[in-house]
Amino acid sequence: MGTSGLLEERYVGDIEGRFFIPAYQRGYRWGVDEVTRLLDDIAESREQSSYYLQPIVVKRMSDGRWELVDGQQRLTTLFLILQDIRRSLPSANARFELEYETRGGSQNYLRDPDEVGSALNIDFFHIHKAASTIRSWFEALGSGEIQAAIDFYTDLSRRVKVIWYEAPEATDSTDLFTRLNIGRIPLTDAELVKALLLTRAKGLAGQPDRSQEIAAQWDTFERDLRTPEVWAFLTGHANSQATHISLLLDSLAGGPRGRERPAFHTFGALRAEIDANYKTFWNRVIDRHSLILGWFEDRDLFHKVGYLVAVGIPFDELVVTADGKSRSSFEATLDDRIKAKLALTDTALSGLSYESAAGREKASQALLLMNVETIRKMQHSSERYSFRAHAAGTWSLEHIHAQNAEALNTGEQWSSWLRLHRDALVGLPLDENRRRDMIRRIDDAIPTISRETFRHLERDINTIFSFGDEGAEGDVHVIDNLALLDSRDNSALSNAVFEVKRLEILRRDRAGSYVPVCTRNVFLKYYTDESAQQVHFWGASDRRAYLDAFRVEIGAYLTEEVSEA
Repeated sequence: MGTSGLLEERYVGDIEGRFFIPAYQRGYRWGVDEVTRLLDDIAESREQSSYYLQPIVVKRMSDGRWELVDGQQRLTTLFLILQDIRRSLPSANARFELEYETRGGSQNYLRDPDEVGSALNIDFFHIHKAASTIRSWFEALGSGEIQAAIDFYTDLSRRVKVIWYEAPEATDSTDLFTRLNIGRIPLTDAELVKALLLTRAKGLAGQPDRSQEIAAQWDTFERDLRTPEVWAFLTGHANSQATHISLLLDSLAGGPRGRERPAFHTFGALRAEIDANYKTFWNRVIDRHSLILGWFEDRDLFHKVGYLVAVGIPFDELVVTADGKSRSSFEATLDDRIKAKLALTDTALSGLSYESAAGREKASQALLLMNVETIRKMQHSSERYSFRAHAAGTWSLEHIHAQNAEALNTGEQWSSWLRLHRDALVGLPLDENRRRDMIRRIDDAIPTISRETFRHLERDINTIFSFGDEGAEGDVHVIDNLALLDSRDNSALSNAVFEVKRLEILRRDRAGSYVPVCTRNVFLKYYTDESAQQVHFWGASDRRAYLDAFRVEIGAYLTEEVSEA
């Protein structure tokens, strides 16, 4: 929003003056939903000492009025709310007026938005509709209406604030309005903090102007955090957002997270500090940036912090954990956090099952940790686990060898499953007559596939791909038959046998797709002793070797068995 002008908080009850809404803006258009949401949000925020509304952007006019550049929908609605409150509390006068350039008489109509006048033009129609919505909202409170009006007026006077931005008089209003409304100046916490910070950094008379220096550093920090791997490492998300430096600012401000975080909480929490000493505040931002970039550059911390974030531990919680600790002490704390989050004994690890939601979640965490630790432990390697690819993928817990396709229920799914297995038959070490017979049966069945036909073929195909009875040994739903795979919503592939998935992994790897290291190792038989390998099949010896590899890679994070008394 620029580096000059006035930026401050202002209670709604303290807004005063005459506001002029120029012709370049459209008229009032809020409907029932928007008006009701504003009323509900204010009423439901009473546990908060301060509640922030979206910014009001104004510019001083030569005749003393305010040109309302942005925020006319909110300010008009607030005016109508104050007018309605006067029914119960006559002293509740709005200290401001609004006038629409394109609508003569708008000042008077806003004071008394009657139904007759609503037919004069579209703006008055919407204003009348909003006033009726406000009236209905208060009337719905029944006998509590008068007290509700008093409480609401108290809210607007002592708790509900707007972020007031007074643009410099030289600003081109139309250009500013356009930029605000197409998102080139997102009115986020970060942009408001930046505007206030740079305003203070300009300094008073006789003091140095540091605004350009801080603006350049700000842009550098934003660019660093926009690096996809950095952002995914810190947030567990691949998607971008309006400003990334907000992650640093939010962590400095503290407070609730996610949907529980009030609008403009960060700006409100940091404003007093910036006003008091902008240099001290900015040094804290610099330190926070250095801290997290240090984590990113440190290979061990990168993998351990990245894992914890990926399994749901918030970044700012880890920042608090690091406070006052040496690097080695912080890493030891991370190890403890991983162990506590995993919460598995060796016995519990080997028994993790796909068949329960809790088992799937814990197995996914264990598999992710195995992949992360496998890469972290590589000696003399610069390779890193890609938390960006992990965040961007549609990773699911997949059976390495699926022995049935009961989840498939449509002709399209059955045909797709049969085609995948038909292609895999080509390279299978198999009697040629048996191979040709099975391919012919598949080709004959696909055009008129039925559930009964598919189930017969599925049984015979699984027999071929199970290497006798070895592939069926043990529970197919436990951890030694599970891997992380980007399924891409391909249900036929999810329910396929080992050889089909092996060929798909090879195809994806050749195409440059991201395949987690342990998933690739499984399908390349990396863990199985050479003497026991059957490259096209997944059997009992493979599963034992895979489980042993789990213990090697994540054993340090397993908890001790509780001995029975």
